[in-house]
Amino acid sequence: MATPQPRRWIPYPPLISVCASLWWLSAAAASVHEFPTDGTVIELDDASFERAISAFDLILVDFYAPWCGHCKRLAPELDKAAQVLAQLNDPITIAKINADKYTKHAAKYEIDGYPTMKLFMHGVPMEYTGPRNAELLVRFLKKFVAPDISFLESDSAVQNFIDMAGANFPVFIGFGLNESVILELAHEYKKKAWFSVAKDFSEEIMVAYDFDKVPALVSLHPKYNEQSVFYGPFEGEFLEDFIRQNQLPLTVPINSETLKLVKDDERKIVLTIVEDELDENSLKLVRILRSAATANRDLIFGYVGVKQWGEFVDAFDISKRSKLPKLLVWDGKEEYHIVVGSEYLDDNDQGSQISRFLEEYREGKTIKREMDGPSLIGFINSLISIRTVYLIVFIVAVLMVIQNFSQTEENPQFRGIQDGAEGTDASTSHIESCRDYQPVNKED
Repeated sequence: MATPQPRRWIPYPPLISVCASLWWLSAAAASVHEFPTDGTVIELDDASFERAISAFDLILVDFYAPWCGHCKRLAPELDKAAQVLAQLNDPITIAKINADKYTKHAAKYEIDGYPTMKLFMHGVPMEYTGPRNAELLVRFLKKFVAPDISFLESDSAVQNFIDMAGANFPVFIGFGLNESVILELAHEYKKKAWFSVAKDFSEEIMVAYDFDKVPALVSLHPKYNEQSVFYGPFEGEFLEDFIRQNQLPLTVPINSETLKLVKDDERKIVLTIVEDELDENSLKLVRILRSAATANRDLIFGYVGVKQWGEFVDAFDISKRSKLPKLLVWDGKEEYHIVVGSEYLDDNDQGSQISRFLEEYREGKTIKREMDGPSLIGFINSLISIRTVYLIVFIVAVLMVIQNFSQTEENPQFRGIQDGAEGTDASTSHIESCRDYQPVNKED
């Protein structure tokens, strides 16, 4: 009779694999459930910051300071927006961190003013420059969870898409266009524009959006009530040039929101400076500039009013005595060109004057100038925090005090004359005043 062999214990691989998977899933879930997902704005610190941006695919972080008035006004808007964004199919979380107290991550992400908001997509940061009103902020952030291309099957779908897109981004609709043609560019420009392809539409839509054949790519700027049509060729640099040039409207009002977009563009800026960009004559001039912009898409046409942004305008040697409107061509950095004899506009046939200015600019009949140094104060104010300003003032004050003491020590003859004139009573008075001195509270 054979002797029975003892049974050997053999681990069951599928069971081990399942257990390991469950362990990893529970660990990942724990990292998410560490933070509320009910639409509450999450308060972060240096310890929880990295865990938060790793736990959420999309999280908007507000770097704030408790003493900042703008931060206090922004807080309730973020509270309202967070409730809506948490309900999206692809939710977006909002968090905040006191960057004045927790300086580690403020330094890491180069936070130099408050409030500063950054959107982290899978842990990768990008600066948020959109609106701060709750409703508009929600619309702006929806862009980041939308598909690269939306497909529209009817006239109503086209209108609903435009309404949903809102006014903060340009909208591109390919009518009768194969989505593969624009798929790569739609992905590349996703953060800057909406893209869609309309497969089924009526003649009424063609009339409404001013195209008479297909395929056609229509660009819309709802905020500026502008649109352009591109009939091809739908390839290479031709298609990308159309999309890139239509990121901005034909005429751009230069302000703190549009300045970064303009400077990021590679084109030169034909800048028109007026007294007040909202008065009737300026609005008429903007319409004329729009016509010039249509024929000169290699240039950006911008306008700015002295009344609206005087600090910016001062950089171009504009004073109260300057004749306006004035035309110049700015490189978006520190240089600009003027066309002598054609830089000022009068009220007679401004279209011809603008055409002459552009013609002479292209012929090189210009004078190059540097932006004025003192006017850069306006830019500095927008780039650094008030604490930095206080620090600079404090350092300058300390240096002045040190210099004064040094001068006193280096002139003993002057000090001796002064001591002789004051006499013994003055010395006694000085000693008594020193005894009476008491240091005050540093916080005061």
